[in-house]
Amino acid sequence: MIEPDPRARASSRDLRPLRQALPFLRPYIATLLLALLCLCIAAGAMLGMPVAIRYVIDYGFAGENGGNIDRYFEALLALAAVFAFFAGMRYYLVMWIGERVVADIRNAVYRHVIQLSPTFFEVTRSGEVLSRLTADTTLVQSMVGAGVSIALRSSIMLLGGLVMLFVTSAKLAGLILVLVPLVVLPILIYGRRVRRLSRVSQDRVADSSGVAGEVLNAIGVVQAFTLEEFQARRFSDAVERAFLAARQRLRTSALLSGLIVLTSFGAIVVVLWVGARSVAGGGVSAGTLSQFLLYATLVAGSTTALGEVWSDVQRAAGAMERLMELLSAQPTIRAPDKPVPLPVPGRGSIRMEAVTFHYPSRPGQLALDRITLDVKPGETVALVGPSGAGKSTVFQLLLRFYDPQQGKVLVDGVDVALADPRVVRGRIGIVPQHTVLFAADVMENIRYGRPHASDDEVKSAAVAAVADEFIAGLPEGYKSFLGERGARLSGGQQQRIAIARAILKDPPILLLDEATSALDNASERLVQQALRNLMRHRTTIIIAHRLSTVQQADRIVVMDNGRIIDEGRHDVLMARDSLYARLAQARFGEEQRAENEVPEAV
Repeated sequence: MIEPDPRARASSRDLRPLRQALPFLRPYIATLLLALLCLCIAAGAMLGMPVAIRYVIDYGFAGENGGNIDRYFEALLALAAVFAFFAGMRYYLVMWIGERVVADIRNAVYRHVIQLSPTFFEVTRSGEVLSRLTADTTLVQSMVGAGVSIALRSSIMLLGGLVMLFVTSAKLAGLILVLVPLVVLPILIYGRRVRRLSRVSQDRVADSSGVAGEVLNAIGVVQAFTLEEFQARRFSDAVERAFLAARQRLRTSALLSGLIVLTSFGAIVVVLWVGARSVAGGGVSAGTLSQFLLYATLVAGSTTALGEVWSDVQRAAGAMERLMELLSAQPTIRAPDKPVPLPVPGRGSIRMEAVTFHYPSRPGQLALDRITLDVKPGETVALVGPSGAGKSTVFQLLLRFYDPQQGKVLVDGVDVALADPRVVRGRIGIVPQHTVLFAADVMENIRYGRPHASDDEVKSAAVAAVADEFIAGLPEGYKSFLGERGARLSGGQQQRIAIARAILKDPPILLLDEATSALDNASERLVQQALRNLMRHRTTIIIAHRLSTVQQADRIVVMDNGRIIDEGRHDVLMARDSLYARLAQARFGEEQRAENEVPEAV
């Protein structure tokens, strides 16, 4: 999980996280200024209404001024029309800004997250990231949109109302100022507590999202082990913890809102009582008291609205803080300021020089221990060894998902640590053991290898991958939707889509994490044919599990405990009393006997 410095979080009692939204707001300053203009005009119209009402009361109902009543009501109607139009414009513009800014924040956070190194995802659940991209940005949107709209309107009404209170009656206005601290005090006391509880509530929601994402991504395993009820209880417990945290936050927010309403309108009642006695004594007119009362109501309503918005501000500040934690996370793998260019065209040479590496999450366990490996352009090398020998780690370093603690990894003679990782990865194609397909059609899944490829190029890659025939049999051919993770295809079909993707990319270096290890014989033969088409004229490194794959390699490299302990061709290694010979007898012997017994598929 993402954990910033707890001391920094504890001291974050102000609204500084919300300032980090300002760069996203800057491109829309012109729209914001227009919204402020509409707000000022609407506020002016609203603040003019009590004056018109005062004249209606003091002069419109008098017999000698009866002819003026129409004029006063026309003025009141005109002010209402101006208020309605500009208030509607202000609402639309501010809400548009809120939606736009939050869309930009979502894009920025997502774009940043997908560029973070694998180290980040070793300790961070994808469900938590998704929670921040959805739930937290929704909170920020409600603040930047509706919250800002209410806050701006209420602030101007509050200031304008206070000014007009003094213009109407300085004595009564002074009394209100004495009572204002009673309204402000609850906001200061409970606002910080709402902020802290909001952060806790959002963390619990993220926890439940993490549990759900984890289970849904492994639903087949969950159902195979009949753990549906266990996982349902686990999610239910996480949801219940989120509810309890939200309930505590709601209690505090409700108490804050209730105190604000009580103190605001209690102050109005006191002022009204004093004003009523003044009217009875002839000190002010009924119209003047009515005008003052309307302004006092505006001030009280604006204060209440600001108090309620303050709770939302606290929640949005907590949400923005969580989003900024994602944006502030720095990738451990990045391009140097002046990356060294790789030679063009790519030759496909690979060299690892005395490489020592351990994963950041397992610092006490060496994954590779001073290994040196040379692969010539066009050569096919098979990596063989028991589980945990370091074979997959070689792939991770070649793709520069990690940097070794010692030694160098060179591609085409250039240290990958000095090159742009995107350029290095652009020269490497990979066919993983477990194919990753996306919830899109066949065409788009193959085009993932080269996003700007034409439809004809995609189809040619599918033909080379021996995938065209089964694709043609799908309901909509290349436009057939494959479902999430390619659920509508068999394992062999998924592998051929992955091979077509690599063929379309056309890289000089190919990494194969034994794409046929989990396939039946018929599917394996088709995939092997596709792999032969893919490997032609390319430098290829294979993590080998099958005898047929090992025998086709130009060279076999035997690994154990992060070291290279032997290398050579199959027959040479079998002649030695070595780890490879023992592995071959144990793992490959049964496979060879099974293949000899099974007739070749047509």
